[in-house]
Amino acid sequence: ALETLKMFEKKDSRVKSAAATNLSFLYYLGNELEQAANYADLAVNSDRYNPAALTNKGNTIFANGDCEKAAEFYKEALRNDSLCTEALYNLGLVYKKLNRIDEALDCFLKLHAILPNSAQVLYQLASIYQIMEDPNQAIEWLLQLISVVPTDPHVLSKLGNLYDTEGDKSQAFHYYYESYRYFPSNIEVIEWLGAYYID
Repeated sequence: ALETLKMFEKKDSRVKSAAATNLSFLYYLGNELEQAANYADLAVNSDRYNPAALTNKGNTIFANGDCEKAAEFYKEALRNDSLCTEALYNLGLVYKKLNRIDEALDCFLKLHAILPNSAQVLYQLASIYQIMEDPNQAIEWLLQLISVVPTDPHVLSKLGNLYDTEGDKSQAFHYYYESYRYFPSNIEVIEWLGAYYID
């Protein structure tokens, strides 16, 4: 894939930008951040209005720890294409990392309107409501999430934990037991079930 894409580097700016965008993403996936940043720069310089190139540039900056600057690239990508879901998702993650929870929530609610069955978006919404100490909302989003991915043991144990925190032992048992059924090696789940049976 890398070799094929490199053949397009000499073409006109739009083709060059698309090839450089893909090369940047491939290097990013391979954790070669320097190369990913170089190709992200090339893609952005070839076509400043390419939202995928701006998102990749933001990703390389985010990977190097500069959240504020990464957010600027994600916002610019969204100005060029308001439906660029990758930029919106990553902007939500940046805001979450910066502890700007209301802005993160806004990003993920917008994403949910665009991608109503996205497991990642549903998980992030549940996570944000947990941070906001609103367990009922977190439970609601996790219940939606297990309707999309019913066999995810991590989500099931998270639901069990939230119900346990809320004092609903029977629901907690149900979700912990389901989690155990799909992944019987989680020690925390085994400990909880053991303590439940002892009680």
